Amino acid sequence: MHRVSNYLSLRAVQRCFKIPNNGGEISSGIYFPRQNSVSVGGIRGYAARVAPGAAAVDKAIQEAESSTEGNKATPADAADLAADRPRFPGSRSKWTGKMDFLMPEAYEGIPVYRVMDRRGIIDDPTQDPNLDEATLVKMYQTMTLLNYMDKILYESQRQGRISFYMTHFGEEGTLIGSAAGLDDKDLAYVQYREAGILMWRGFTLDQFMNQCYGNEEDIGKGKQMPVHYGSKELAFVTVSSPLATQMPQAVGSAYAYKRAQNGKVVICYFGDGAASEGDAHAALNFSATLDCPIIFFCRNNGYAISTPTSQQFRGDGIASRGPGYGIPTIRVDGNDTLAIYNVTKAARDLCLTQNRPVLIEAMTYRIGHHSTSDDSSAYRSVDEVKYWDQEDNPISRIRKYMTHKGFWNDEKETQWRDKAKKQVMVAFQKAEKKLRPAPEDLFNDVFDELPWNLRKQRKEMLDAVKSHPEQYPLKEHAKIGSAST
Repeated sequence: MHRVSNYLSLRAVQRCFKIPNNGGEISSGIYFPRQNSVSVGGIRGYAARVAPGAAAVDKAIQEAESSTEGNKATPADAADLAADRPRFPGSRSKWTGKMDFLMPEAYEGIPVYRVMDRRGIIDDPTQDPNLDEATLVKMYQTMTLLNYMDKILYESQRQGRISFYMTHFGEEGTLIGSAAGLDDKDLAYVQYREAGILMWRGFTLDQFMNQCYGNEEDIGKGKQMPVHYGSKELAFVTVSSPLATQMPQAVGSAYAYKRAQNGKVVICYFGDGAASEGDAHAALNFSATLDCPIIFFCRNNGYAISTPTSQQFRGDGIASRGPGYGIPTIRVDGNDTLAIYNVTKAARDLCLTQNRPVLIEAMTYRIGHHSTSDDSSAYRSVDEVKYWDQEDNPISRIRKYMTHKGFWNDEKETQWRDKAKKQVMVAFQKAEKKLRPAPEDLFNDVFDELPWNLRKQRKEMLDAVKSHPEQYPLKEHAKIGSAST
């Protein structure tokens, strides 16, 4: 005899599932079926399945009787056969007798959602969000203002005025389109090429410039590298250079939001290179298993610094990974600001209504160098960059769309460009003239109350500076003792 259950008594099973006693033996309250019965799952197998209708049971009994050389089948056997499916944890499969490997070459790539083509013409009118003129103008002006700020700060680094910079050339549509599709109170975890989110939410040019110069009015008091922005007031977590470290942290915040039921979501920006980090796997997996309201926004710009995507992975981009984690996923044209707006808004609604993560892969192109520490001409051609800069640029595309709508013209363009340049230059010149933080600011804004060992270090540092002032550029810093504590 084969023991089927060590936990269910015969009478309990008979009462619950109306199984007749067909000669089964009772031993210490445990049910054992007849020795020759045909049962794949036994009593536990039967109890775990939904019994089929009478016709299906009769048919299964006949099939069982004809295939067991005279052994009589029971209703439980019939249920097993009629509902026979793999019961492996984590699987929703069916049995198959065909040995067939899943070959990635046999599948078409995931389609790219877009609303307008590169001429600014709408593909499908039902997908046009029909944003009002004020919103579209704000989107365009924010993109162009960011673009001009990038040009000035990039050149200032080349002249030695600041130490480091990263531009957003070619990726403005992913930033402004997604920012417009969010609520400004949604928490943003970013990588390092998302200044457009802050600009959309109201971070001023003065604040950008102060941070890049690390002067006394910089929120971080010069403790961070340039472009490592942050703003608690604007729900923008401070940039951290190591790739993908923000991703598990973002999931933790999203889980907290879920428990608080505060009507907000978390959005986590990362690049195709960061998707190759182990933290990306941990974040995606945890977000799915914990059902967290988080949008994973991948900017797939073709390169992880100098490594092209063809050398990073062999699968169909980043979007193909989403279904494997059980995450709703979409691929979108990152140079189509309207498409980005649509998918971000829809993803946010899905997160809130279903309490689950969403993965967006925005296909775009990094026109600029990775950073001021990079020379991209060493690994890509001039013609490649020229195409994306002149033929399929997100700024020119949305401008064409606005022109078709009658919201923009050459006169407005000239007036706005002149105004934007003036605004950037004024902020730039103001930031450059400001003093650096006071020396003791090195110890501030870390602990709520400075511990004894840091108080001791601060005193030693200040004593050394006062003893040898000629060794330090004190005129460039705010006066000792002027720092806020």
